[in-house]
Amino acid sequence: MKAPKQRGTTPTRGGTNKRWLAVAVAVLGVALGVAAVAALAGIGGGGRSSDVSSLRSTLGAAGCTLQKAKALPGVHSIHDPSGTSPTWNTDPPTSGPHYGIPAIFGRYEDQLEPARVVHNLEHGGIFILYGDKVPDSTVEQLIGFYDGHKTGTIMAPLNHLGGKFALGAWVVDDKLDNAFLAKCTTFDENAVSSFFDMLQFRGPEHYDPTQLQPGM
Repeated sequence: MKAPKQRGTTPTRGGTNKRWLAVAVAVLGVALGVAAVAALAGIGGGGRSSDVSSLRSTLGAAGCTLQKAKALPGVHSIHDPSGTSPTWNTDPPTSGPHYGIPAIFGRYEDQLEPARVVHNLEHGGIFILYGDKVPDSTVEQLIGFYDGHKTGTIMAPLNHLGGKFALGAWVVDDKLDNAFLAKCTTFDENAVSSFFDMLQFRGPEHYDPTQLQPGM
């Protein structure tokens, strides 16, 4: 879409210029204030909850399980994207050795190599992976959720999960140093949202969400 054309400018008296300058300064001050409030509120991960027990309870009430594992060192030691690592401590993997090129963020119809997806998690992304026996109705609910959370999210099938879907995140900051894997049989928006709200964009490499857009 083309940008709207700018209107031509006309000379103005000095007093008018000063009034517009004052307005501009005021607007800038408000914008900086909003940015400061956002930072204090934890946008970007710094101030968000790290209450794993509360997250586990929320997921458990929805019939999900939550595995918290020690975050493994993130090294690019897998040189074939279809390769694996014997040190991975969750299935599917959520931290540790991975392939040097991540998957492009987006939703896929075919399975992805886990070694690529781990790299996405290192950047702060989250995966939604679903087994080949998950009902179509549940997959549609997951797609609906994905459509509202496309930034920093990978969604794809992973057949061996069977009748379950999985959520994965890798968090390394001043509060947590863990990988997280939730597995569910039914979709509960509150539970899935809680996982995303607490754990997304907190990867060990701390990428800005603007760098994790679909297609990137």
